[in-house]
Amino acid sequence: MEDKKYKIGLVLSGGGARGFAHLGVLKALNEESIYPDIISGTSAGAIVGVLYCDGYSPMEILKIMKLQNKLDYMRPTLPRDGLLQISGISKLLEANLNAKKFEDLKIPLIVCATDLNNGKSVYISKGSRLVTSVIASSSIPVLFKPVIINKIYYVDGGVLDNLPIEPLENKCNFLIGSFVNPVGYEPITSGLITIAMRTFMLDQTKEAQEKGKKFDLFIAPSELTKFGIIEVEKAEAILEMGYKETKEKLKNPEVQKIISEKLA
Repeated sequence: MEDKKYKIGLVLSGGGARGFAHLGVLKALNEESIYPDIISGTSAGAIVGVLYCDGYSPMEILKIMKLQNKLDYMRPTLPRDGLLQISGISKLLEANLNAKKFEDLKIPLIVCATDLNNGKSVYISKGSRLVTSVIASSSIPVLFKPVIINKIYYVDGGVLDNLPIEPLENKCNFLIGSFVNPVGYEPITSGLITIAMRTFMLDQTKEAQEKGKKFDLFIAPSELTKFGIIEVEKAEAILEMGYKETKEKLKNPEVQKIISEKLA
């Protein structure tokens, strides 16, 4: 077997509050002594990723992020560049991260954001703008103001790449994907924010099926459609769904065979 740069790589998708399922995925993996050596994440995946790479356990991250009020995450603003401010997440990260730059993280992290000016995905893994990069990756267009870095406008990485496998392809012996944005029926209540979030999340799903084939282990709990993409108050239930799905996947004989071959 070819020895690649990293033993285990993990890719975390965006998905709003469904990103809590990533914590369940990590918890289940860690219980089986599977620990990622590098993480690539978009939006919610970048937020979970940066805290995990900073040294927090999945349950510690849940405790940090378990805010009962949606307004703790996003606050209304005057609609010029966006309807909401994402300052709550920024303050949460600044208050809890020990790392001040990417190089300070205990595990390498790659954050995917969208360069709005040049119309391309960017993958950030170096420098002192750690929190700023994660916020840029999480700034859903129209809802949140773009993040400006060196006169370039950045928005949510999911606009062009919601499952950022590209930076890790052919660099890991064992590659895991966690996709938390399934398509399915959801009741739509009136309201611009709800409709905008649903529209954006639907657009993100189109490439996931094809990309899923590239992973050695791909976790995509279909029943996450039971949870709204801004239902942060249901964090524990969402985490549990990711946990159970991963546990079931790890019982699969084919997955066990791949693990024994690639992680021996």
